[in-house]
Amino acid sequence: MKIAITSLYLPSGSKIGVGYQVHYLANELVKRGHAVTVFSQTDKSSDSLYNVEVVPSGNHLRSLQFAWNLRKYDWKQFDVLAAHGDDWFLWGCDRPRHLHTFHGSCLAEMLHAQRWDYKLKMAMVAVFEYSTCLLADELTSVSSVTRRYIPWVRHIVPCGVNLDNFSPGNEKSANPSILFVGTILGRKRGAMLLDIFQKQIHTAVPNAELWSVSEEHVEGPGVQWLGRVPLEKLADLYRRAWVFCLPSSYEGFGVPYIEAMASGTPVVASPNDGAVEVTANGRFGIVAPDHQLADALIKVLVDPALRMKLRETGLARSRDFSWSRVCEMYESLFVAPSGTAHPAGWGS
Repeated sequence: MKIAITSLYLPSGSKIGVGYQVHYLANELVKRGHAVTVFSQTDKSSDSLYNVEVVPSGNHLRSLQFAWNLRKYDWKQFDVLAAHGDDWFLWGCDRPRHLHTFHGSCLAEMLHAQRWDYKLKMAMVAVFEYSTCLLADELTSVSSVTRRYIPWVRHIVPCGVNLDNFSPGNEKSANPSILFVGTILGRKRGAMLLDIFQKQIHTAVPNAELWSVSEEHVEGPGVQWLGRVPLEKLADLYRRAWVFCLPSSYEGFGVPYIEAMASGTPVVASPNDGAVEVTANGRFGIVAPDHQLADALIKVLVDPALRMKLRETGLARSRDFSWSRVCEMYESLFVAPSGTAHPAGWGS
């Protein structure tokens, strides 16, 4: 099939998780024999197997300019259009079968945002996001909890994980270690984890270490700030850490959770939507409210039997998110049901 994918982000220009998901999805689809072109604001990476059409996005209101400029392209040259955001302005454009994947909900992000400027931005984008529900032929989401905010979603296709990049190792760090990957401020809540580590965890486990993969610099007793790291280094950190913790207030899915699971590392998380989905409400990891988060982390660090149990259940769970399985699910949606035509009334 000739497949067009839209994504404002790609790894060559952004660390946003959606870009990495689109990158790996497109590569896997090419390996499966499809011809894939990704429409993005930045060009391909060195390991891209797919073609890239660079779409101008300007310097201000990039998502809006990018979405508007998508109108300029001939979509009928493709068999399917798989949009991963920013397809809001394709009304009236002649298109093939059109899928839209929600990687979360802008409305949910607005509700959990801490800054008012970001709340307003997410509120605006949420309006466009809901208009897509009338535009696309099929709506998919990476998690079932997103249906609370976008009830018109009919299909769940989860995010994927590269089981070659993220795999278990035999050696953990010499000292008990907690890995955090995310932002210190905002909904990832690295600052909260840093606070409970210094006040509670480091007191209970004096040789414990907190490894912070974050742009914002952090420091303190037992804290190791690593900044941004390349993929190979990140995979090694996942393998060697004793436990992974991402205490986000909101995650549409939470790819780092499955990366940790695939690396054989136990997961401890706050009860956000993504963590609840990925861990199956605590069956494959520990989901703890804020007031119990420190105790949960301490328990994992001091109990080797618990760590081994979480390692095995997490590894089994991670296989549900292999790229081959995710691609099979998308391929089943790329072909319209027999007798179904593209709805001419909805913007064709």
